[in-house]
Amino acid sequence: MFHLYILGAFFASVLGFFLHYALRDKERKDNCHRHHRADGLVTSSSEIGQCRQDDGFGTDIIIVGAGVAGSALAHTLGKDGRRVHVIERDLTEPDRIVGELLQPGGYLKLIELGLEDCVEEIDAQRVLGYALFKDGKNTRLSYPLEKFHSDVAGRSFHNGRFIQRMREKAASLSNVRMEQGTVTSLLEENGTIKGVQYKTKAGQELKAYAPLTIVCDGCFSNLRRSLCNPKVDVPSCFVGLVLENCQLPFANHGHVILADPSPILCYPISSTEVRCLVDVPGQKLPSIANGEMANYLKTRVAPQVSFAF
Repeated sequence: MFHLYILGAFFASVLGFFLHYALRDKERKDNCHRHHRADGLVTSSSEIGQCRQDDGFGTDIIIVGAGVAGSALAHTLGKDGRRVHVIERDLTEPDRIVGELLQPGGYLKLIELGLEDCVEEIDAQRVLGYALFKDGKNTRLSYPLEKFHSDVAGRSFHNGRFIQRMREKAASLSNVRMEQGTVTSLLEENGTIKGVQYKTKAGQELKAYAPLTIVCDGCFSNLRRSLCNPKVDVPSCFVGLVLENCQLPFANHGHVILADPSPILCYPISSTEVRCLVDVPGQKLPSIANGEMANYLKTRVAPQVSFAF
């Protein structure tokens, strides 16, 4: 009979333990109300402060920004098995005049990362070198690609199309989550970055936590000042134009005009479009509203381009 008392006491102890755990779990849920969003994210808040975000599977790395660097990094880390949460301010196709000409070394890096198909289906143009123009003379400089596969060359394209392809590639991995939101601050505890605070597309303020946070939000970063105090010198600005159905003197080449007072660049960004970049010295651009910019391009730039070509 004694062994029956021992056995009964054991089961009573186990039952008491589970009852105690269940009551504590109920109390935790009551104190920390959980909100389920349409996109599957689960967030929590309590009377004594905001509880940490639960994204359904945990996050190893937060990446702020889904440009070239952020998207490539997300894809690479995702392939490595990391659980990545990417927060990008605007997931629509960007319209920018930078990052449109990828050098052969950049294309080789895309191959290494498994991202070479990101330059496919966007009407990207092969670039084999540069043509230089000065004082009515010109010369052509080709990339030394003899030792590489015939597919290796530079690529020029619409930056936005390239970015979207990279985002799609990263988001295709099940452990990479791409979310539109604006990161407003880094969350720091005892000198260590623990995550970010951000505002969703719907305007909801959330916090996300991860062991590692990587900031890749570009030259106009609103987080850089919290990490460093850079002194930026802006000696000039690029003005970009798109020339339609314009044939350049040398096919599959970038064109550099060593003009006065500064260089002019032309290169194809699709089968029917040429990007023309004009370097305008100084920090203040001619006004577009009052016609100063149009006058500058017509009187200072256009004559030098027509003379070179």
